[in-house]
Amino acid sequence: MSYHHNQPPASLESAPVQSQPQPQHHLAINQSPTDLPVLSQTTSHRNDDQQSPLSPLAPNPNDGSNNNNTNLLTTTPSRATTTYPEGGRTAWSVVLGSFCAMVASFGIMNTIGTFQAYLAEHQLKEYDEGDIGWIFGMYAFISFFGGIQIGPIFDCYGPKWLLVSGTVAMVASLTLLSVSQTYWQFMLSFGILGGVGTSLIFTPAVASIGHWFLEKRGYATGVATTGGSIGGVMFPLIIQSATPKVGFGWAVRIVGFICLLLLVFANWLIRARLSNINAVTPLSPAPGSSTISSSSTPAAAAEPTEKNWGGGFRRNKNKPKKKGPNASIDLTAFKDPRFTLTTLGVFMIEWGIFVPLTYITSYSLLHLHLPRAFSYQLLAILNVGSVFGRWLPGLVADKVGRFNTMIVTVTFCLMTTLALWLPSAYMSSGNVGGTKALMTVFTLLYGFGSGSGISLTPVCVGQICETREYGRKYGTCYFFVSFGTLTGIPIAGKAIHSQNGQFTRLIIFTAASYIAAAIFFIAARVAGAGTGLRTIY
Repeated sequence: MSYHHNQPPASLESAPVQSQPQPQHHLAINQSPTDLPVLSQTTSHRNDDQQSPLSPLAPNPNDGSNNNNTNLLTTTPSRATTTYPEGGRTAWSVVLGSFCAMVASFGIMNTIGTFQAYLAEHQLKEYDEGDIGWIFGMYAFISFFGGIQIGPIFDCYGPKWLLVSGTVAMVASLTLLSVSQTYWQFMLSFGILGGVGTSLIFTPAVASIGHWFLEKRGYATGVATTGGSIGGVMFPLIIQSATPKVGFGWAVRIVGFICLLLLVFANWLIRARLSNINAVTPLSPAPGSSTISSSSTPAAAAEPTEKNWGGGFRRNKNKPKKKGPNASIDLTAFKDPRFTLTTLGVFMIEWGIFVPLTYITSYSLLHLHLPRAFSYQLLAILNVGSVFGRWLPGLVADKVGRFNTMIVTVTFCLMTTLALWLPSAYMSSGNVGGTKALMTVFTLLYGFGSGSGISLTPVCVGQICETREYGRKYGTCYFFVSFGTLTGIPIAGKAIHSQNGQFTRLIIFTAASYIAAAIFFIAARVAGAGTGLRTIY
């Protein structure tokens, strides 16, 4: 769908002098004004049609001067148009590159349950679950916390050197993890260095998609983040099957080699349209593309520089530098209640989503006493469900609303936790067949529901901010969300320790997190679109 304001008159003599009423947009997916990029620092898309008839750029009907020979660039507002390809070879190659990056970054994140279970039984068996949880909490924290710096860097310079640095950090992290033996070695190699590598990779991988898609952004992001689920299926199975044959160290190195290959493709394919997002694009978009038209001053109407599309380390000069303590954290974003409520909702999702990912294998081994092979396979089964849960909700969200879809999937996760996972904690240890069946169903359904917690949260954030500020707002959101990932896993681990190895409190903690997340997302949806149940938002 194209967004068009009223076109400027063909000549100044025929220009009607009247103020146009401000249109109201409620269909947030295809018509939300917050999806429109602002092409001028001083002119917002929310009021660009309300220009005073007597503004310096408009002809004054009371002025007797002859304006026929006046340059239009100095007497009328310029008309800026931003075009999103919405497809094509280059756009989908970016999605493919992002997919590869997600396999190597979020795939490792989805494998932390395998790492946690193995370390708890071997190298770190003298530590309790809460202490071990800090390693993986630190990893998740840095993965998201890094977005507060990486987002603005991406906005200015593009993805190239971020991805190169992330590739080096990720491969080095897995190599050092394979030879670590003590608690502090695991904390440094995986918790800190691995978190840095993941953050450097997934932040530009997700943000780059927003430069190529608008109407199909949810679907494209969902397809890319499916890579994290694919990695979450492959890597636990590789570690499970390779460890008895070649040892844990070489199993991790094999995973590292796979990540290196995937990241080479990601570095090659991912690129941004930095200049195109902040400059005027010719008024002849390609077939199938989405066009956004808005008024701006001539100063904003710079010609796009296509040589920057490759994402090289060249600052986007159309984007002004921010100075002072708020250069990285955009605290002004929290003046918008939609952004505040969305950030709180994402915080609670991340607080709960990592608990099953981290402890499902240990829960099966230590609490249910199920076979070892099956216990390690549960994490892969969960990620199989997540494969469909990452792209299918994204496809639906573009039709019925991103926030609407998120509310449904969060509620679905809550229901599966209370209806399937919690009852399994009270099942008889002798009913192995029934317990295995129940856990298989739970992990599949929970994996499907939790998939949108990764794929749709960036899209929801993008819906309530301006496109050229997406990297900064996304980083600001996940700066605060990262503290949820830092504390969620250790809190869950301490819940196990406080209950003498029982997991009931851990399950209740997960359910409570999803209850809070649902409340915040419902509130954000009401703040943005009202209480109408039929509203697409």
